[in-house]
Amino acid sequence: MRINPDKCVACGNCTYVCPMGAIYIDPAIKRATVDRNECVECYACFNGLSQEHLNPTLVRTLRKMFQLVRLRFDPEPDVCPTAAFDPEDLQWPRVVRRAFSDPRVPHESTGVQGRGTEEVKTNDVTGRVRKGEVGFTIEFGRPGVGVWFHEIQKMTWALAKTGVAFEKKNPITSLMTDVATGTLREDILGEKILSAIVEIKVPAERTEEIIRLVRDVERQVDTVIALGVGARCDENGDENVVAPILERLGYRLERAKTNAGLGRITNPEEEKRDPVGMSR
Repeated sequence: MRINPDKCVACGNCTYVCPMGAIYIDPAIKRATVDRNECVECYACFNGLSQEHLNPTLVRTLRKMFQLVRLRFDPEPDVCPTAAFDPEDLQWPRVVRRAFSDPRVPHESTGVQGRGTEEVKTNDVTGRVRKGEVGFTIEFGRPGVGVWFHEIQKMTWALAKTGVAFEKKNPITSLMTDVATGTLREDILGEKILSAIVEIKVPAERTEEIIRLVRDVERQVDTVIALGVGARCDENGDENVVAPILERLGYRLERAKTNAGLGRITNPEEEKRDPVGMSR
């Protein structure tokens, strides 16, 4: 995203809607400016503000006149008065920033908007995670923090060394040049995004191993990591395999998602073998 300096009147409204704090008023030119290194192309500024088309010269003149008499002329806080935003025709690799940061843009690899992954929330119809297995979602980044792809690669490298299975229907997996080693495309490593999710699954007995590995790598990266753990319930709706492990490690368990099997099965062979619902 760019801001046209010929249109900008430095009202500052856009600085408040940027989730990454990438927009600032440059005191040298007295215009709003985008820090392209920190901008993740989420389009929150462009989509979050009403775009009026007032004459920039007129607005600047009025602001100066009001300043002379110690009054303020400020537009509404949800308005860009002169429609100064100038969206770019994003090219590779910068376009991946928007793919992972703008929730309205679907990923080409999955067709899913946002981070581009359904995670284990659809397990009742896909059968991704079976009994005796644990599905992990490792989420990187948050508004105000974001994450660089080279930081994500530190995690995928470490996971790959343990022989985990990366979820195929996941955008991060689709960006790997070598899934066996967890190596991402070299040309995207210098790109920053709002957030992303790595998905893996392992036998239930490896739960503690993976959690400790994620903890270790988390100390090596400058971002926020949230770990989700998914396991199947038994016939009574309980989960007694993974839960004790998590409690022993000091986690307070919260059932965030239970699939009741109301969807249409997309993988009937897997469901025949394992018809029990999912707890997360």
